[in-house]
Amino acid sequence: MSPKHEILLIEDERNICNFIVTTLKSNDYKVNYALNASSGLSLAAAGCPDLILLDLGLPDMDGIDVIRNIRNWSNVPIIVISARTQEKEKVEALDAGADDYITKPFGTSELMARIRTALRRSTINNNMLLPTQNQYVAKDLVIDYEKHIITIAGNIVHFTQIEYKILTYLAQNAGKVITYDSLISHVWGPFADSNNRILRVNMANIRRKLESNPADPQYIFTEIGIGYRMIDNENL
Repeated sequence: MSPKHEILLIEDERNICNFIVTTLKSNDYKVNYALNASSGLSLAAAGCPDLILLDLGLPDMDGIDVIRNIRNWSNVPIIVISARTQEKEKVEALDAGADDYITKPFGTSELMARIRTALRRSTINNNMLLPTQNQYVAKDLVIDYEKHIITIAGNIVHFTQIEYKILTYLAQNAGKVITYDSLISHVWGPFADSNNRILRVNMANIRRKLESNPADPQYIFTEIGIGYRMIDNENL
């Protein structure tokens, strides 16, 4: 059985929220929800959902700003569900990074169809981005995925299994910001403690082995408060 897609709903009207959550669950989706923007952003960063349904008229932040915030670190599909009907507002949401826009009121069949389409498109895009090379190459760094060997300027550098897993995950997503929670989930599993202290310790060890000057990194960059980004793969 294929794993269920997880959807995050950010909607401040409780009646609408309850209705959508019930509808999604009855269609076999896993659902998380938030009644305001701040909680929604926290859930988006921590849970790495497969898709976000977003109302624009939130009490603590405009939905357009929520989209822009998420687009700073994630390409997760975002479908706006809003009572705003002006073309200008739709264009603004789409230009900010939303993938689709549904105007309230809407039918459940339409909502489900839009969700399926967005998830299908996301899957295709992700598959196109999967690394097809057997190596990651950047400056003096080479990661050979098949041989499990990492070299810097031709010299083999030894990493622990955890360090290797962190490093290869970042390399396979080179150029993209990977959140702390995504890294923790990938390396230690989905039920790992979200406290990122153990990740910071491992990253410090990786940088000591990888960087000639860890204070001025050349390969792995920190996006403060969000996660890490690996330099682009020159082997593409």
